[in-house]
Amino acid sequence: MARPSLELPASAVGAHHADGVERLARVRDALGRAALDAVVCTLPTNVLLLSGYWPVVGTACAVVWRKGPALLILPNDELELAAQAWADEICIMDAGDDDLVAALSAQLADAAERWRGVRIGVERGPASQPVSYAAMCIYGASTWDAAARAWPAATLVPADGLLSDLRTLKTPGEISVVAAACDIAGHAFAQAGAILRPGLRESEAAASLRTALDTAVVGEHDRAAGFVFCMSGANAAEAYRAYARSSAKPLARGDLVLVHCNSHLNGYWTDITRTYCLGAPDGRQRTMYEAVFAARQAALGVIRPGVTARSVDHAARATLGDRGFGDAFKHGLGHGVGFAAIDHTAHPRLAPTSKDVLEHGMVCNIEPAIYLEGYGGIRHCDVVAVTESGAEVLTPFQASPEALALSDALPSAT
Repeated sequence: MARPSLELPASAVGAHHADGVERLARVRDALGRAALDAVVCTLPTNVLLLSGYWPVVGTACAVVWRKGPALLILPNDELELAAQAWADEICIMDAGDDDLVAALSAQLADAAERWRGVRIGVERGPASQPVSYAAMCIYGASTWDAAARAWPAATLVPADGLLSDLRTLKTPGEISVVAAACDIAGHAFAQAGAILRPGLRESEAAASLRTALDTAVVGEHDRAAGFVFCMSGANAAEAYRAYARSSAKPLARGDLVLVHCNSHLNGYWTDITRTYCLGAPDGRQRTMYEAVFAARQAALGVIRPGVTARSVDHAARATLGDRGFGDAFKHGLGHGVGFAAIDHTAHPRLAPTSKDVLEHGMVCNIEPAIYLEGYGGIRHCDVVAVTESGAEVLTPFQASPEALALSDALPSAT
C-alpha cells in the first residue's frame, strides 16, 4: 500500500520554487544522457540539489525520475521546513519505525511500484557533507541497499559523477542564495573593527563574530548560521593546514589576525577569509598585503568561461612569486563553493595540476595567501561566480589593505 503523500501547496511556489524548474530540467537532462530512469540520494547536499530542501537530521531522501516526479521523503518533524522545497511530492516517513533503512526501503518500494525504472542512479560516495545539525544520520552504503530492495530487478548505477557535475553548475537562483549567504558573512565581518582588540583571545573573537551569523535568520523558515575561526600572530601562518583552529592565544597589538568564515543559508555555503592588522601595518606587513591583493587582482582578471582553472591559479601564483612569496603560498588558489563549504575536491579546482575548465554558472573561492612560519599569515578569500563576461565577486566588502587595517587607538580587552 502506498504511504500518504502531500503535494506542495500552490501558495508555496515562489522565486526559489520557480528556480527549481530549471534545476529539475538539468537533472532530467543529465539522467537522459546517462540512460538512467531515476536517481536516488540521501546525502543532505544531494537532497538539496534534487528537491530544494536541506535536511536537518539527515534521514530525508530525494528521488527524481526522468519521466516522473521529483519526490522528497522526510520525517514528519521536518515537514514545516519543507516549505523551502520545490519537489513535486512529499512523502512522510513513519517516525515509529526503529529501522531507518527498512522505513526508507518501504517508501522507495512504494515509489518504485508507481513509477518503476530499470536503471537507477544511486549515490555511493565518498563525499564531503557540511553539517546541518549537531548530530546527523548518514546512510552511506545503506542508500544503495535500500534502493536494491525497492528495485530488485533494476540495475543500480553509481551516480556520484553525475551529481558532482550537477552541483558544479549553479542555477541563477542558487547563486542568489549563495550571494545572500555571503551578505550574512559580510555583516559579521563588518563588526570586526568593534570586536577585535588586544588582549581578546582568538576563541573569544571567533565566538563574537559567529554570533552575527547565528542571528541572521531572514525569514520564518530560513536557516542561517555558520562557523568562524580566528588565528593571530604566528598562529596565522598555520592557517594553510587542513582545518582552522581558534586557540586561547590573546590578540596583540601589531598582530595579523586571520578570520575564516563559512556562513550558510538554507544549505548553501560560503568560504570567506579576511586578515586584519591590529594597528597600522608595518613595512613587512604592507608588502605582504600588496602581494596578496595583486595576486587576487591577477586571478580575477583571468576568470571567464573557457579558461583553464590551472591558468587562474598560475596567474595568482606567478604574481606572488614575482614579489618573493612563491614558496609561502602553500595551497591551491580555490575550489568549488555553494553546495560545499570546505571541499578541496569540489569543481572547479583551481590548482596547478587541475584539468577543470571554467564554465558560466560555476561558483568558487579565490584565496591567494602568504604564510610565513613563526611570523604570521595573510589570506584573502572571496567567493566568485563565473559569468559570461568574467568574474562576479560575491564578497566585495573589505577589498583593500586599507579596509583591513584597524585603528592604532584600539582599546585593550578588559
